[in-house]
Order: sequence, then C-alpha cells, then structure tokens
Amino acid sequence: MFYRVKVKDFIRVPPSMFNLSTKDAVLQNVKSSYEEYVSKEMGFVVGVLDVGEVKEGVIVPGDGAGYYETEFELLTFNPELNELVFGKIRDITDFGAFMDIGSIEGMVHISQSMDDFVSFSKEKVLQGRKSGRTVKVGDRCKARIIAVSYKDINNPKIGLTMRQEGLGKLDWLEEPAAAEAKSGKEEE
Repeated sequence: MFYRVKVKDFIRVPPSMFNLSTKDAVLQNVKSSYEEYVSKEMGFVVGVLDVGEVKEGVIVPGDGAGYYETEFELLTFNPELNELVFGKIRDITDFGAFMDIGSIEGMVHISQSMDDFVSFSKEKVLQGRKSGRTVKVGDRCKARIIAVSYKDINNPKIGLTMRQEGLGKLDWLEEPAAAEAKSGKEEE
C-alpha cells in the first residue's frame, strides 16, 4: 500500500551548500538521506514529496554544518500481507521468478508460479506440465503478497504467489472471459 508520511527530523547541511537557499539545501539533503530508505515501520521510501517548515538552523562546533529541524512529506510503499500487486517479470531462475512491483522487487517461488507442476528451461521460462502455460521475462502478472521480511534491512524480501484463482499472467486472466464471450456468440 502506498502512503503519504509526514516526518520531522534534523537535517544536516554541509558548509559547501551554504550558497543555496536554506529550503533548497535542506531538500537536497532530505532526498539524499531518505530516497530509497527502507525501514520496517515506513516500508520503502519511494520519493520526497515536499519540504514544509524549516526552522532556524544551528551550527554544531567542530562540525561546521548547519542542522535544521524540518518537516517533510514522503511517499512510501509499505507492503501488506494479502495485498494484490501488479508487476512485470524481470528475471527467471531455476527456483522462481523476480517481479518488479513498482519501486521494489518481489519473488515468486517456482512452486507459487501456477497451480501445476512447473519446470524451468534454459531459455528462462517456467512452464506448467498439464496446462502448458508459461511465464517468461517481460510478462505482466498479478500476484498476492504472502511474505514480507525485513530481517536484513539492506535486502528486504517480499514473497509472492500467483497460484490462487484470479492471479497469474494477465493473458491467463483474459482466457476465461474470451472463452465465455466466444460461447455466448455461438449460442446466438
């Protein structure tokens, strides 16, 4: 789920940026500190939306930099269990598929890619034995978040499934509707 989050923090502005307006210098430092930041509480920071109030700065002796108490707004993505996400397959390995879901990546284990026995080919394709369905790099898919782990904050993990009804490659989801439309025309 995407959220707008208001944050209050002391932002360090080095002396080399004193030639900029205070708001511009603070904005640049908020961006460098918070963009692509990950935390269990906020999730994944996608971007800095706005810098609000910037209070008067303080110079700390021995540092020379200015510290400004600042209020700013961030756009974050905090993945929630059972949330539906759309994405594009970025890579396929012998153990599953990696899917870009906006600003982050999730992993679909080979056993969660479809409701079938799935095999991996050297051409980086996952294929169902009975259904003949395939998943390859570039496919657009719909998945459900089944696991979120911040155990290693520098490398958080998001587990996805495409096995449930209504999930999977978008082409698969259109098949029942196309078959229903075709059978409806035949009855007329």
